[in-house]
Amino acid sequence: MKDETRLWLAYAQENLASARVLLESGLFNPCLQNAQQAAEKSLKACLIEQGQAIRKTHSINELAAMLTAVHCDCGMSEEECDLLDTIYLPSKYPLGSILPDFVPDLELCQRCLTIAEMVIVKVHSLVN
Repeated sequence: MKDETRLWLAYAQENLASARVLLESGLFNPCLQNAQQAAEKSLKACLIEQGQAIRKTHSINELAAMLTAVHCDCGMSEEECDLLDTIYLPSKYPLGSILPDFVPDLELCQRCLTIAEMVIVKVHSLVN
């Protein structure tokens, strides 16, 4: 594994650990933000390991498509990619006018955390 890949995965693990602590504290927006960041950084780590340049993007769909283009399956469904892309902005900023029904709750946080955990495990298996 490349040193840069290892660094990105370490940051992803920190985001995942933060998301767990935030969920336990009932802080749903930052939990979602950290779960999304854990998945994003894991996907970027996989791209780096594949020798691909990473773009300045937060789109999980875009990163997953980049991995698919180099025949690397990150294990995420289109629905899971869409979910993490959907929660990215409203978990960071109060953009009620964009998603008026967005109210993070325990169930949504647990689902996003499960996705992030799965992505990290999958990426680890791909880069080792």
